[in-house]
Amino acid sequence: MRVAEYVSFDAVGLAELVANGEVTPAELEAAAREAAEAVNPRINAIVETWRADDEPRPGSTPLAGVPFLIKDIGVSMAGRRVELGSRLAAGNVAGADSSLMLRFRRAGLVTFGRTATPEMAYSTTTEPALYGPTRNPWDLERSAGGSSGGAAAAVAAGVVPIAHATDAAGSLRVPAACTGLFGLKPTRGRVSMGPDADEVFNGLAVQGGVSRTVRDSAALLDQIRGPEPGDPYFAQEPSRPYAEEVTRDPGSLRIGVLPQAWGGRRTTAPVADALARTVRLLESLGHRVEEAKVGLGADWEEFVLANARLWTANLTASIDELAAAFDRPVDSSTLEPVTLAAYHYGRRVSGAQFVSVLAIRNRVARSLARHFDAHDVLLTPTLPELPVPLGTYAEGVEALDGLGWLGRVFDRSPFTVAFNVAGTPAMSVPLTADAGTGLPIGMQFAAGYGLEDRLFRLAGQLEQASPWSARTPTVWAGNHTGR
Repeated sequence: MRVAEYVSFDAVGLAELVANGEVTPAELEAAAREAAEAVNPRINAIVETWRADDEPRPGSTPLAGVPFLIKDIGVSMAGRRVELGSRLAAGNVAGADSSLMLRFRRAGLVTFGRTATPEMAYSTTTEPALYGPTRNPWDLERSAGGSSGGAAAAVAAGVVPIAHATDAAGSLRVPAACTGLFGLKPTRGRVSMGPDADEVFNGLAVQGGVSRTVRDSAALLDQIRGPEPGDPYFAQEPSRPYAEEVTRDPGSLRIGVLPQAWGGRRTTAPVADALARTVRLLESLGHRVEEAKVGLGADWEEFVLANARLWTANLTASIDELAAAFDRPVDSSTLEPVTLAAYHYGRRVSGAQFVSVLAIRNRVARSLARHFDAHDVLLTPTLPELPVPLGTYAEGVEALDGLGWLGRVFDRSPFTVAFNVAGTPAMSVPLTADAGTGLPIGMQFAAGYGLEDRLFRLAGQLEQASPWSARTPTVWAGNHTGR
């Protein structure tokens, strides 16, 4: 299969070709590898590839035979490196598959590489010292977002139609918005983190994927959802497969709009214009849209401080464990300045302070839940601005401590993290683009706990009304003139 043909299909479409005997998984992998060779030198999205050893049975699942990439954190594949984007974990090889990896295998996905992440996934831009910055396929001087920036850049450039991603503060939705993709953060407890972790960042982090089409993300979530024995959280199973929801009528929804973010970061003119266009589209589809006042349950400074304590305490424990496992020092030879600052900040978080953080998490979750009584869906921009130039996050970073760094990250992506704290599903939908630059702009939709089905119905309707998959970036494997 030629690359130009390969990139014209989404994941479900490729799996159908395999099921019908029109192409083999090996042929698809070869096309994906050729696509990677063509674009990755320019975008630096993939840190390692290998020859896949999975032999999926054609037609066994809606994704059987599809080429796939896993993120360099959040999943373990036996015999393959997982380095967390950090010199501290460089060379680390997983001894066994994690629960999620086993589900990827059962789904018939053909995993042939891993994608870049910022160090310890601790940023919403992907610019690690270990492997260098990932570049946005739409504009190589701009960020692809993070922490799933490598995954998003690879999908946006056409290497694979869907890739693994994680999200603890917007790490899936932010890069989806930056690169023109669809990305849905599932409900807390929807996908198991096991067996080596019961929860990540005290339940803020979840597993998922980024894709060019809604149905691909729905099919992936169908394959990986569900608890494992011992999981600390439980989300009730849906009444039908999510893949079926994509084509169902969402009905007339009550949609509350939050045009300006918590914390005072102002939405820029291109994004505000995109939001206004989205509101008009929703109204034309019969939805009832109104501006909403959405209380966070805590003031912004209190919210950032609580998250800084939660994040850095968790990070410190992970770093100590890695340093002991590899007999490496915790200093500037193994960690980047912001990670090291966060480590030292986390060591000063007391047990009593940590318990108070969990109380704030509870307040935020209950405050947002009340708003979902008044509105079926909340709408915000995914980001308040266009993708930023590479290096923006690093300006003056030497003066930041762990609180200052997280404040900077949250200031750049202030709309996303509240839904991680609350544990509710949220998605970024690439409905519009900036007229001046052509850069994609994502719109975020959130629903109540366990209501991914509602979001998939709405996303499917929006995709039909305002298709985006035909829009391709400057760096696009389909422009490759190879075999």
